[in-house]
Amino acid sequence: MTRSFKFIAKCPPGCQDVKYRVYGTDIYASFSSVCSAAIHSGAIDNTGGKILVQKVAGHAGYRGSFSNGVRSLSLPRWRESFLVSEGKPRKGVTYPSTLEFSSSKSTAVKPEPKKPEQDLKVPKSAATSDTSGKASEQGDTVHKVYQTSPEPMPTTQMAATTPTPTTTTTDPFSTTPKPTTPATTRITTDSAVAKPRPGLHRVRDTGQVQTSQGRGLNTGFRATSTSASNRNILRPNAGIQRQEPVATFRRPAGSPAHLAQHTSTPLLSSVSPGFASKEELNLKPLEATSQGNPSCKVDLSFLMDGSWSIGKRRFQLQKQFLINVAHALGINNAGPLMGIVQYGDDPSTEFNLKTYTSPKDLRNAIEKIPQKGGLSNVGKALSFVNKNFFSDANGNRGGAPNVVVVMVDGWPTDRVEEASRLARESGINIFFVTIEAAAQNEKQNVIEPNFVDKAVCRTNGFYSIMVPSWFSLHKVVQPLVKRVCDIDRLVCSKTCLNSADIGFVIDGSSSVGTGNFRTVLQFVANISKEFEISDTDTRIGAIQYTYEQRLEFSFDKYSTKQDVLSAIKRINYWSGGTSTGAAISYASEQLFTKSKPNKRKIMILITDGRSYDDVRMPALTAHQNGVIAYSIGVAWAAEDELEAIATDPDKEHSFFVDEFDNLYQFVNPLIQNICTEFNSQPRN
Repeated sequence: MTRSFKFIAKCPPGCQDVKYRVYGTDIYASFSSVCSAAIHSGAIDNTGGKILVQKVAGHAGYRGSFSNGVRSLSLPRWRESFLVSEGKPRKGVTYPSTLEFSSSKSTAVKPEPKKPEQDLKVPKSAATSDTSGKASEQGDTVHKVYQTSPEPMPTTQMAATTPTPTTTTTDPFSTTPKPTTPATTRITTDSAVAKPRPGLHRVRDTGQVQTSQGRGLNTGFRATSTSASNRNILRPNAGIQRQEPVATFRRPAGSPAHLAQHTSTPLLSSVSPGFASKEELNLKPLEATSQGNPSCKVDLSFLMDGSWSIGKRRFQLQKQFLINVAHALGINNAGPLMGIVQYGDDPSTEFNLKTYTSPKDLRNAIEKIPQKGGLSNVGKALSFVNKNFFSDANGNRGGAPNVVVVMVDGWPTDRVEEASRLARESGINIFFVTIEAAAQNEKQNVIEPNFVDKAVCRTNGFYSIMVPSWFSLHKVVQPLVKRVCDIDRLVCSKTCLNSADIGFVIDGSSSVGTGNFRTVLQFVANISKEFEISDTDTRIGAIQYTYEQRLEFSFDKYSTKQDVLSAIKRINYWSGGTSTGAAISYASEQLFTKSKPNKRKIMILITDGRSYDDVRMPALTAHQNGVIAYSIGVAWAAEDELEAIATDPDKEHSFFVDEFDNLYQFVNPLIQNICTEFNSQPRN
């Protein structure tokens, strides 16, 4: 059992401004920048100071976030972690010598805090808002208030490794201690005054227009259509208010208010002649053409729009849509599972993945969901799902892809880009179903232009569905079911650790020697064990070379991590010359031509000397065939050859160390580079 390791570190001013990377929130992956992590956690601010660093065990996942001017990144998992807190030594405890870190910059930049959003209540003659913010039962009029606030922007991008200590010490992150509770954090940001945008009141289902002062103006109109612009947008001091006609609902005299609000079939008093037919308002269950797909094993979360702008009847249409989707999917333990999170001002879980396992039970549960009200804070809902929903306790099955389908009326009232990025990096496939999107004259009111493309898993159109009217929502049941069940196209389930074919090209020449060769194999094993290995996840292959080449094992030979590690251990030292160029060509032919189309092809070459043949042309051919090449040189390896072998930028893909015993230092930077490169891929 490994004891916990603690030490005091002294951080200089300006660490917030240096480009070092941080992975995690409260608890950080061991190759994060210590001082940047301390600022992120609130242990210090950008003026620097002493911190207490405690090494703890690795975690299954690290959540990225933006805090105190530092943006941390997400990471699926890592074997070691650390906590940071204020550097106040405890009495009776002996710590190693204080480490002093140096920074190349010292300019402090203060982050701007977000200004709280406010839900403004607008009185109406047909329906008034009570003190709780809920619409009265006398009408179906609802409204959204859009008020933006400045988004905290990162002051820098963090760098890949921790700052170099000015004193030489042993690596504090070399053992695996017991897990501990993260240190309590304190926030040290300076206040900034945010300039809000003018309040915009979006009103549905009423014969009035609301002014910015809250006065109702009777417009008097005749119903003619139900276009996607079925809403009112008011600008302060505007001389003209636009009113689109809609059908109206009336609660029968004497019927209880809560029944009128939550009944599964709204009571229709009149229908606008603009509707194509009354059948579009029929809320009876659709006959699904699919009775479930046993091969559609996905863990699915619907983000249900509960904002006031949607109105009561549209909320009922949304519930019926979810019932139809559950029926078409054929929810069951062996196939798809489904949970629902409703969002307004704040999100909340209606039920999780394991609560209901049949379409009938889901239907009963969905019919009972009351409307939350409030704004349409989709970004906040995505953050909530990323942090809370897909957990083992909530029924997450691990091997099933995680899918989120966002239902949004018009457009979100907060920003979604950052929350979506973190969710994607956690392996969540985000779909958007946008109903009645902003008309041309409404686009100026959208807080975040192109919010769908900034949020979805890929911007190729597969992950987004535009629906012109709530009354035609039932038409997209089958298209949506087909997409979420197309598991091969759920590419955001792939992370940097489960989506590669990694081929090791190992120098077995005479200059290496038996003892050093075993050290190289341990280095190869240490890298391999950080990946999620299976026939559908990351696969490992290995080649040893001298003058000749030998395939030790191919990508499809072993499908478990234990089998791969055992195979690496069994590789016998060959001994001979050094023909690195021929080895690269051999790897391209024997390994990477057999790589799966949806896998990233990564070659990691380890050598200790200059090659007897040319390496440039074989390396260039490999690069042109999509192989990402990393070169690792030891002792007498030639730097120019290492750079020629490595993928551009070669400084990020080539490493050199003077002794074999120091190879272990490259495990963390290598994994971090692979993940950074994966997360920066284009999303088209």
